[in-house]
Amino acid sequence: MTAPRIRVRFAPSPTGELHVGNARTALFNWIFARHCGGAFLVRIEDTDRARTTGAFEANLLDDLKWLGIDWDEGPGMDGPYGPYRQSERIDLYRDCLGRLIAEDRVYPCYCTEGELDAERADLVARRMMPRYMGRCRRLNEAQRRGLADEGRLPVWRFRVDAGAIAFDDLIRGSMAFQGDAIGDFIIVRSNGIPSYNFAVVVDDHFMEISHVIRGEDHLSNTAAQLLLYRALGFSPPVFAHHALLLGKDRAKLSKRHGAVSVREFRRRGILPEVLLNTLALLGSSFGSGREVVSAGEIVEGFALERTGRGGAVFDEEKLLWLNGVYIRRLELAALTDRLIPFILSAGYDERSFGRDRLESIVAAVRDSLPTLADIGGLLEIFSDERYRIDEEAALLLREDDAKAVLSELYGVLDRGGDPGETAAPGVPADAAGISEPFAALMKRISERTGMRGKKLYLPIRAAVTGRLHGTELDRIFALLSPASLRKRVEKALALA
Repeated sequence: MTAPRIRVRFAPSPTGELHVGNARTALFNWIFARHCGGAFLVRIEDTDRARTTGAFEANLLDDLKWLGIDWDEGPGMDGPYGPYRQSERIDLYRDCLGRLIAEDRVYPCYCTEGELDAERADLVARRMMPRYMGRCRRLNEAQRRGLADEGRLPVWRFRVDAGAIAFDDLIRGSMAFQGDAIGDFIIVRSNGIPSYNFAVVVDDHFMEISHVIRGEDHLSNTAAQLLLYRALGFSPPVFAHHALLLGKDRAKLSKRHGAVSVREFRRRGILPEVLLNTLALLGSSFGSGREVVSAGEIVEGFALERTGRGGAVFDEEKLLWLNGVYIRRLELAALTDRLIPFILSAGYDERSFGRDRLESIVAAVRDSLPTLADIGGLLEIFSDERYRIDEEAALLLREDDAKAVLSELYGVLDRGGDPGETAAPGVPADAAGISEPFAALMKRISERTGMRGKKLYLPIRAAVTGRLHGTELDRIFALLSPASLRKRVEKALALA
């Protein structure tokens, strides 16, 4: 007998930006499908009409594409199991509800929010698990009509029997929940919209999902969903619940830990392959101890049982470090292309630099780029209009030793320097800096002032860049015109 084809799905609700934890779930499903030669679906769970927006859905899909996660069926890739938005599948849920009503597996519940809140508070006060205690379970027709006549609109609750609900999880092994701890749960709200658990079961069955891979926070949902599978006569999929992403305090990753959405990391200039690399390997063992692994290598070595049961700590500092590693590995032209949107958002016209000079600048500063968005601050060094001296640099420039070094440097610049090296390849002659080789220039200033090391280099860096740290000075000198260098040293000397 041929095994059924692997079919997995990512089913987000477009009620906010894509959380990195949910992106990790999407990634695991995508990797599993690609590893097994199966199909990966995207299904939009948009039944929460009050919070769902088209903008969130568009961003969500765009973020998945940015990460390199493509889908075989879903929005824009319709297939035989659509539609792929829950709001377009209401008739299917209604039909399945009818089956459960006919078999007396569900009942209408007329309890108000106030009554339910009071019941929940009473259970908590008695140190019992909050759950619905079945107030409307045994109402007769006359009682139901009376409540309806009061204007109460019912929800539909599923009858949960006592006993164990057991299943095998591909990651966590044998799992079991008790029915009486769950209580009769809502499957259709009073407005006719299905609950999460009900819609998911119906959709996963009719879309022929073979494996449900999701976070461990859905474990209790799995128990409720298995009851629905049985009641509807559906065969359940295989379940696998991976660990959640945690902050450094080992609490579930949330906004209080910093950036948590894919879009935030995009805006900050994290490369998509870096975020994918990080999310795939966090808490897993299929990376074989490596920290830099390509998407193809991740797909090839993936195994659900090696994703790890313990929570994975999301280390943003390590993410920034890895981003820098990837930036330094990119070809110069490709890196420059990726930087252009961030150059524009920083208020620069990249064409004003000229492509050759822009690439030369990128080559000079790439080692100082933890993220793509940092290019804006570094470009200030090469723009006379944006040049400024920060407070730390200004304080140093007021020292007598600094004035001596800058006075000597200004004298060289004013005389045009000594004959020496020409401009670096790709750099226009009028932007090549002074003609004297940088090392020789520093040696000459050192000999005339007696300054060495930081006493020599820091005042020059402070004057030329307006800051005390950053790109190597010889590269900066090669990319600034003599006129620009003179103007900056003049401004630094004027601080005396």
